Amino acid sequence: MAVRQKLRRRRRTKILATVGPASATPEMLARLFQIGADVFRLNFSHGTHADHAERIRAIREIEARFEHPIGILADVQGPKLRVGRFQAGRVYLQTGQKLRLDLDPTPGNATRVALPHPEIIEAAGIGTTLLLDDGKLRLRVARKRADHLETEVLVGGPLSDRKGVNVPDVVLPIPALTAKDHEDLAFALEQGVDYIGLSFVQRPEDVEEAKRLIAGRAWVMTKMEKPQALEHLEEIVRLSDAVMVARGDLGVELPPEEVPLAQKRIVRAARQGGKPVVVATEMLESMIAAPAPTRAEASDVATAVFDGADAVMLSAETAAGQYPAEAVNMMDRIVARVEQDPGWRAIMAASRPEPEHSLPDAIAAAARQVAGTIGARAIVAFTASGATALKVARERPACPVLGLTPEIGTARKLAVAWGVHAVVTPDVTSMSDTTSRASAIAEREGFAAKGEEIVVVAGAPFGKPGTTNSVQVVHVGAAS
Repeated sequence: MAVRQKLRRRRRTKILATVGPASATPEMLARLFQIGADVFRLNFSHGTHADHAERIRAIREIEARFEHPIGILADVQGPKLRVGRFQAGRVYLQTGQKLRLDLDPTPGNATRVALPHPEIIEAAGIGTTLLLDDGKLRLRVARKRADHLETEVLVGGPLSDRKGVNVPDVVLPIPALTAKDHEDLAFALEQGVDYIGLSFVQRPEDVEEAKRLIAGRAWVMTKMEKPQALEHLEEIVRLSDAVMVARGDLGVELPPEEVPLAQKRIVRAARQGGKPVVVATEMLESMIAAPAPTRAEASDVATAVFDGADAVMLSAETAAGQYPAEAVNMMDRIVARVEQDPGWRAIMAASRPEPEHSLPDAIAAAARQVAGTIGARAIVAFTASGATALKVARERPACPVLGLTPEIGTARKLAVAWGVHAVVTPDVTSMSDTTSRASAIAEREGFAAKGEEIVVVAGAPFGKPGTTNSVQVVHVGAAS
């Protein structure tokens, strides 16, 4: 009989790794998981359904081999707004010149180009700012007609075919999910992914629509990348199951000096709402082509950890970089080192949100206090839906959180939650079963030895979500 390979992270903050050509083989996926990846991100802007299906299969095989749940995030593309093509494939726009944006599909030149998005023309007004090619070029609308915009080039430069357009000033009448996204969403849910990354969210209604379509089959991870979404931050967090600080597009549409403040605000709102929050984009960007990060990048990762983010994410570093394993290893090292610092623990305690006025929140807060007072080795949370484990994680306790659940889907979703080590176990039927099961699993997973104390959070009636109502101290090996 094969010996079970134990896996226990030395850190609380989780790591997401994006899968791409550099990391798609089963061997590399297994290596990334072993050295630190807790969740794998599939970017549906690239690759075919067959590609993604093969990667999902490989991840699930790794999960079975290690008997440890792995989360899978399907990140759908969302609407991509782009200019049309040019006669020569490329033009140079001079600062101060005029550029017409219209609906004519004829290849453009230095004075006009197609903008095949009537929604932008309709929503724009005099003075509206348009950003091209990830914000490298900046236009301002000077005149508006029914079928075109006359713009002034505020910041010029080269512009080639099909470059992206961002409109930071206005809410566009465009759904967050395109026809392609609907196809990708149906495929991803059929494959049993755990989270859907929702792009281009502008309003709470965008999240509501996605949740209606997903119907509980996966958690919605809302990507905060539009300034308009920040205007509805608290409501969007409330509706979401998890949140991502998507600094790529956010950094295009916000001035650079505003992005760090937006990141802190989003992380704070997610922590207050008890929703897992991921900080993403360019965290170790230089490791796409180098085996070590810059000192600034290491500090960037550390800042997210000090802010209390549930997870940090690698994008091109693992998808297309030359050093995917080194990037995950470096991320793991930085996070683990920060969490060893006494100042980190003090910040976690000082930034802890006040519990909500509910019994489950009160129980979670009490569990953290008791565990801290007696020096418990772990808090064991029995959780069917994941809610109890998330409430305990929201408290950012000094000890690890063992999330015990009868649902493999719940265990996989908890892979993104701060400090939670999820284990699938049959449902409990009594309080004595609860304490003995918690004791045995805490010992088996290496969190506590015989005679040491753990704190157990559960609820009766057993097996019913939303009934968290008890907290107990248990001596490992002595539970009855």
